[in-house]
Amino acid sequence: MTFSLSVSDEVHALAPGFTHVAIEAHGLVNGPSTDAGSALLDDAARRLAARLDGRAPHEDPHMAAWREVYTAFGSKPSRTRNSAEALAKRALADGGLPRINLLVDLYNAISVAHLIPVGGEDLDRIEGGMRLVRASGDEDFVTVSGGEEIVEHPDAGEVVWCDERGVTCRRWNWRQGPRTRLTEETVSGIFLLESLAPMPVPEVETAAAELAELLEKFSPGARIEVREADPVRG
Repeated sequence: MTFSLSVSDEVHALAPGFTHVAIEAHGLVNGPSTDAGSALLDDAARRLAARLDGRAPHEDPHMAAWREVYTAFGSKPSRTRNSAEALAKRALADGGLPRINLLVDLYNAISVAHLIPVGGEDLDRIEGGMRLVRASGDEDFVTVSGGEEIVEHPDAGEVVWCDERGVTCRRWNWRQGPRTRLTEETVSGIFLLESLAPMPVPEVETAAAELAELLEKFSPGARIEVREADPVRG
């Protein structure tokens, strides 16, 4: 398990308090959402409500830090929320959290319970390694609109995850492209938990350990490696 992840110096300069933990997993078993996965999502929503204690998600110090960073690279955080804040708002609304598929439900539950952005990518759909960089603006981001595949380009200076083929996630963790999403056919994945100061690094590591335990529980025999929180510069 030698999948390459790197974070550019430009991103570190923008957000010195950024930390990520990666979980690389092979031999996963995915499928439609299950009652067990739904129960985890419901429990995560309860944990979130207790954590916020009546506050709105954006009032949490960690979410406030993400809003500051989004503003710093030119994004409007009230319109393009980080993935954790967007999920948290849905968790607290009457409709609740969406059910996508088992693996996505697992990492969404961790994201909501810990109020931390978590993403999952299908390793078999990634070309080369993944890099977190500030975009030049000419990179391709392939997405779907109105049922049709279209190509967008990030704004210059926008923080994006990308591989050798193009952008895999825009505005850091705002919108993932369909090419690398976890589907019911996924057997290998990389899961990214991303945090900023003031969230303590041990809290990120605790969330990662909880997700790794869930992956092991729902995919018995899977080969799972949790990487340390110290990010790779590149």
